[in-house]
Amino acid sequence: MTPLILIPTRMAATRLPGKPLADIGGKPMIVRAWEQAVASGLPVAVAAGDPEIVQVIEAAGGRAVLTDPSLPSGSDRALAALESLDPRGEFDAVINLQGDMPFADPGLATACAALLHGEPTCDIATLVAPELDPSDRSNVDVVKAVLALPQDRRHARALYFTRSTLYGEGPVWRHIGIYGYRREALKRFCAAPPSPLEKREKLEQLRALELGLSIWAATVSEAPISVDNPADLEAARALLGIRD
Repeated sequence: MTPLILIPTRMAATRLPGKPLADIGGKPMIVRAWEQAVASGLPVAVAAGDPEIVQVIEAAGGRAVLTDPSLPSGSDRALAALESLDPRGEFDAVINLQGDMPFADPGLATACAALLHGEPTCDIATLVAPELDPSDRSNVDVVKAVLALPQDRRHARALYFTRSTLYGEGPVWRHIGIYGYRREALKRFCAAPPSPLEKREKLEQLRALELGLSIWAATVSEAPISVDNPADLEAARALLGIRD
């Protein structure tokens, strides 16, 4: 398997406009996300919706592809960049990292790649982490993954994803929005319109399940910080101060 990491990003974030260029310790957030991806050892490119993102990545020594800013999702942006970068199909898998995870461990990308390589029935790989607090169970902003996970394994097929409270005893797995796609699975996913469950739960991975694609999830110890609003940005800046 020959994977390529793609980081789709655009300036027009609703809750934090200009988010990719937000300064975190003297570097734009998208540069920090790109640096973490490069540390995985896999080839990396940024799928940018705006020329200023391309400029900062190229200035940092990276590779970026300008994509149509009107594309509806990061997955569509990743596919557009893939087809521009690799029209011959040399990369048969894409690891879709989030540009708003400036400190994501490089091992998260390689974990997705390993899951695609090790599970022949896996069309899409993703990651989950344990709940942080009992309140996660009823928090609609926390996406829960329902897994067929035996006690002696660290990865399993995902049966469903939901924002709702899960019934009964057992672990609750927080979904991490990082994906690994087989190339054909990404093409099939992007070619399909938003599905009924996707629109109901506002979770695009449900489109994949409704299409019959198989999603597998690997468990990791914790989710990386994600910057979605000004408070998250301040938390990321504070975390950098602690790390330094």
